[in-house]
Amino acid sequence: MWRKALVAALLALAVGYFYHGCPDLQEQILQYVSLPNLQSSSQNSHNSLEKVISSAWETLITLPTRQWSKVAVGVNACVDVVVTGVGLLQALAVDPGTGLNHEVLHSKDDLKEAFIHFMGRGAAAERFFSDKETFQRIARAAAEYPGAKLYVGGNAALIGQKLATYPDLMVLLCGPVGPKLHEMLDEQIVVPPDSLQETDEFHLILEYKAGEQWGSTQAPQANRFIFSHDVSNGKMSSLETFVASLEEFQPDLVVLSGLHMMEGQGRELWEERLKEAVSAISDIRKDIPIHLELASMTDRDFMNSIMQEQVMPIVSSIGLNEQELLFLSHAGEGPHAELAAWKGIPDVGRVSDILLWILEQHGRTDPSSEAELTRIHFHTLAYHILATVDGYWGNQAAAVLAGARVASTQACGSRSVDISKVVLKAPLEFFSSHTEPREKLTLNPAEPVAVWRHGNVTFHLSPVLVCKQPLRTVGLGDAISAEGLMYSELKAQQPF
Repeated sequence: MWRKALVAALLALAVGYFYHGCPDLQEQILQYVSLPNLQSSSQNSHNSLEKVISSAWETLITLPTRQWSKVAVGVNACVDVVVTGVGLLQALAVDPGTGLNHEVLHSKDDLKEAFIHFMGRGAAAERFFSDKETFQRIARAAAEYPGAKLYVGGNAALIGQKLATYPDLMVLLCGPVGPKLHEMLDEQIVVPPDSLQETDEFHLILEYKAGEQWGSTQAPQANRFIFSHDVSNGKMSSLETFVASLEEFQPDLVVLSGLHMMEGQGRELWEERLKEAVSAISDIRKDIPIHLELASMTDRDFMNSIMQEQVMPIVSSIGLNEQELLFLSHAGEGPHAELAAWKGIPDVGRVSDILLWILEQHGRTDPSSEAELTRIHFHTLAYHILATVDGYWGNQAAAVLAGARVASTQACGSRSVDISKVVLKAPLEFFSSHTEPREKLTLNPAEPVAVWRHGNVTFHLSPVLVCKQPLRTVGLGDAISAEGLMYSELKAQQPF
């Protein structure tokens, strides 16, 4: 008995030493001991953490008093061809090798290297394929591959589809809508005649599962790699049609996406087109909030143009994931820009620091600022955060919880959370910042939203019940942002 007591005492002394002597290790310990794999008894019990959180969602997720009645969404839309990535690459007779990131794909070898690079990190990415003929050959092989499936694609179309599940909401979608896409869209979605085109734009989605291996590369989690030769979306050709349609449609909310598609067009083209895009967006009435959905980008100058000079100051809200958040910090030399990539679950304190920096540098934390940005919806696999400037948005606790819930249900392909198919991966204890002063926070599964403040910015964090075997990962970010917006309320006394 005394031996056990001695071992326990020595262990306590060792943990105490590291806890006070190494702040970084302190956070790692907190995150590690909070993971549910050390709580197997509670997982297997009737009252598991997952069950408690799921039950709390049903109670706490309530729609706001004032809801949107009309939402206009634009401007990227396409047909997604979804296949197993490793299977398709093997069918194309390419061998596994070393991964390498390519900003633009020019060949099958570039595709293979970029796919391996991101598969090994379990990270989502999207790239432009410059060679039209090679892309069309790959697209034909993908469409003929056993098990290939066609889906509505493009951030705008996917967000529109999700919003259309609310029967009392009118949804306008502008984008390059071909005959196949038009056939697949929800009947509730209105497409202006000028958005219809004779042919569809196809995007290839190469999916992989958690633990899947190709050569020496193993995926740490399920995700996908997207690529296309999409000129219509690349030039945002529907943007002017979109803005022109708003005067007749009279929306309460505008959701904009597809800026990332311009990156593959080359600097000279995207610089000119981005100026035209900003001019068009600026014509939208100031009292209509605009949500910008970001996506995977690689050009720091392009991201800087969006962030500092052109787009971000004129939108009210943005949605993004962990790769996009860190790249944004890299491009703007923000907090933790020294990190090449996240390792495992992104540290909550570091994420919080970058979100605060965005709102302070490019948002309206100063009431005298001319910037419009007051809301950021961040999502990663294990948790989501909504960061808002005080006084502009309501019902944000329910909004962040709703986004987390739809991430669980949509990934598993179910209408409600199935406890047997999900697992809690979020830390139950974490810090509000990576640097002092900071607050140590504990997540209560019975009320699964943590709240903290820095100045006049409030943060709401919700854990995600991660699907163990996701059926489809494409469009999760779009569904999360759409759901978060549906549960958000714009405070009427604040003009945009």
